[in-house]
Amino acid sequence: MRVLFTCGGTAGHINPAVALARMVQERQGGSQVLFVGAKGGMEERLIPKEGFPLETVTISSFWRSLSPSGLKHNWQTLKNLRLSRREAADILDRFQPELVVGTGGYASYPVVHAAAARGIPTAVHESNAVPGLTTRQLAKVADRIMVGYEESRDNYSAKEQERVVVTGTPVRGEFFRQTKAQARAALGIQDARPLLLSYWGSLGAEVMNEYMVDFFRRSAAQGTPAFHQIHGAGRDFAQMEQALKGIDLPPELQLREYIYDMPTVMQAADLVLCRGGASTLSELTAIGKPAVIVPSPNVTNHHQERNANVLAQQGGAVVLLEPVCSGEVLYKTVSGLLSDPARLTGMSQAMTAMGIPDAAERIYDTLLTLLREN
Repeated sequence: MRVLFTCGGTAGHINPAVALARMVQERQGGSQVLFVGAKGGMEERLIPKEGFPLETVTISSFWRSLSPSGLKHNWQTLKNLRLSRREAADILDRFQPELVVGTGGYASYPVVHAAAARGIPTAVHESNAVPGLTTRQLAKVADRIMVGYEESRDNYSAKEQERVVVTGTPVRGEFFRQTKAQARAALGIQDARPLLLSYWGSLGAEVMNEYMVDFFRRSAAQGTPAFHQIHGAGRDFAQMEQALKGIDLPPELQLREYIYDMPTVMQAADLVLCRGGASTLSELTAIGKPAVIVPSPNVTNHHQERNANVLAQQGGAVVLLEPVCSGEVLYKTVSGLLSDPARLTGMSQAMTAMGIPDAAERIYDTLLTLLREN
């Protein structure tokens, strides 16, 4: 079987495709997999590290601006779109895929669109609660529209809903390999105090990490903190270290540059303080973790806020918007939740009810059914 995956732009688009590609190779011996991404995108770094071949097309975004620079950028995007269509056609000619799967990012558009025009079975996966521009356009031509949430159906037309399948978003198997007790033991946590996991994505967020400096100061001022905390600062690690210089952080409060053992730390956590990226929220719901979510205000179409609100409406999360945040607000919110085990239990149950831990299996079955139909 020859399967082409097209994705890019963010890890939230790339990781689901990688999980699916691995499943295809495991289940279908001798299968050939090719990835197509955008020239200059992070997929050029991530995909080869995962051991998959990658080709690229020349594609860029549209800016919602009528400024001279915005108009110039959008004119170049139109030129790139024409070029990407030719590049996509060349890739399809060479690889001859039996199935094309788009998991988001601008590169998906020319490739899936060209494949659909040729009658090649196509599917798109949207991990955000509300579809982005690329998915909205491809939903008109794709044979299957796979979505992460049941609530997402309403974002598609009546005709498109006939092709919508609720699959969830794939989560790495490492998140399911330990119990909470085993994860706490692996981290060396020996007392009964709860654990807070906090991070703002793989790169961090400067404004939010400034608030976390105040957060750490408030925790350290308690002498013996009321809870353990592991915080991933990302690229702001050095600045946070410098800002906390002179404060004697107790061992319960860990400041890390990156959280390389995220499946273990998240499984051990009682509460997670984070952004609202689709992949992160899929991990939280898959293992039933309550969360305080501060959506990034810098994401197109407020995707993170809309993702977070789906969880909040079901009682699994508390949503705070960045403009109202401060170290004090975050600390009071987190402290209040961690001191209320009954509420945390209810939030955990709500998260679990929304989770789809077998998302990769559902998508794989959906793709096989699509192939059989064709």
